[in-house]
Amino acid sequence: MAYIGNIPAESYSAFQKQDFTTSATTSYTLDHPVANQNELALFINFVRQEPTAAYTASGTSLSLTSATSVGDDMYCVYLGKAVQTVNPPSGSVGLSQLSATGTKDTTTFLRGDNTFAVPSDNGKILNVYQDRTSTAVDVTSTSYVDLGLSHTVTPVTSSSKFLLRPNVHYSTFGGAEGFNLIINRSISGGSATNLNDFPTNGAYLRYQDAAANHYSYFGYEWLDTPATASAITYKIQAKVTSGGSVKFSGYNSQTVSMFTIMEVGA
Repeated sequence: MAYIGNIPAESYSAFQKQDFTTSATTSYTLDHPVANQNELALFINFVRQEPTAAYTASGTSLSLTSATSVGDDMYCVYLGKAVQTVNPPSGSVGLSQLSATGTKDTTTFLRGDNTFAVPSDNGKILNVYQDRTSTAVDVTSTSYVDLGLSHTVTPVTSSSKFLLRPNVHYSTFGGAEGFNLIINRSISGGSATNLNDFPTNGAYLRYQDAAANHYSYFGYEWLDTPATASAITYKIQAKVTSGGSVKFSGYNSQTVSMFTIMEVGA
């Protein structure tokens, strides 16, 4: 459609309304001038009045045929004066009026680029698991053995990461003893993958060279990115230096070792 001058912007129109404070009178003043009474819809006590027969109007003067009473409810709507607004009236826009792309439902939100998206779980802790054991395990092997700490998790999504935090209690007797810890990962019951196989040339995670007994906790953190939505089993294992002996957990049937797993959204 052609226009003379600037093309009008798309907009919405809303009719103006005026409320009156009533009294025992037939004369009232309008907020906006009108040509005649046909440009007004007048309501008294929620009943629409007939133009000319019940009221006349000219300019800003409104005259009633019969006087109102104090407490009457009276208002008018200016039929000939529609006020143009840039914004649509409150509550008038629904999902069907939006041009944004993407799925529009209760699980999504509207982004600044005019697309609907699912809220991201990036960086959020999605799940927390912890295994504990107070069962003593005496390790004398230079090969990795189980410590009774394992847990199977099913990721929320294949992009989840896992923060793994072993914290074991150990006891050494006599000194010159050290040990390594390792975290094994197996997916859907498959073969195990060593996530943090540290050097075995004497650079052990923990080593006690004094000729004395030692009792303490030892732990570290490891971030794993398995890239799967299948079930994952994480397991803690340990081995000791040649000729060494380390007791894990259960010293005097009391000490507890823990393995905490935190699933992180990515």
